[in-house]
Amino acid sequence: MNPVLTPDEVAHFLQANPGFFDQNASLLAHLYVPHPHGGRAISLNERQMLVMRETNRQLEAKLAELIAFGEENDAISEKVHRLAVGLVAAETFQAVIHLLNFHLRDDFAVPHVALRLWDKPEGIEDLPEFAAVGEELQAFAEGLTCPYCGSTAGVGTASWFGEDAPRIRSQALIALRNGGGTVGLIALGSEDAQRFYADMGTLYLERLGEMVSAALARVTKTVL
Repeated sequence: MNPVLTPDEVAHFLQANPGFFDQNASLLAHLYVPHPHGGRAISLNERQMLVMRETNRQLEAKLAELIAFGEENDAISEKVHRLAVGLVAAETFQAVIHLLNFHLRDDFAVPHVALRLWDKPEGIEDLPEFAAVGEELQAFAEGLTCPYCGSTAGVGTASWFGEDAPRIRSQALIALRNGGGTVGLIALGSEDAQRFYADMGTLYLERLGEMVSAALARVTKTVL
């Protein structure tokens, strides 16, 4: 009595003998397998065509997804470029703040923006951006190695959004640095809990922090 081969043994044999069907071509015409969606049995060749079509469909969907991501990144890069050009042209502290708020709200569709700087240079009037920030929150900003994205709970920045604070469901916090030290913090708030979430990509947020840090260092140095 001939031993019955297991499916794994059959699969291993066919993998080890790629020329099997070349040597037994007529066998293909007599092999039938179930249709993947039920119903009639189909030939091995027809099943192979269905597998190839499904693979092509998945590849096309993946390509469309990659193209969409690419177009989205291109759009964001264009917005970042516009903001960078504006910041380079800004000559005063007030101009930098105005440009930052304008571009974030109107270009990036970030509905709530707040900024705090630890020290107010002489020659600049008292503004909300220089409101006192506790040592604990300053230490938190100092310890950021990348922008924080997540809830406002327990962070201490919710009050920065004023009367809108109760509606903020997610935020991004970006440290501002000058000469290696942390000098302030940008808070971006959203009423959408998934707008800024943990583990999201932060590359553009990091670039935003670097650009704003450089612009503020330039205009505050001019005042001094």
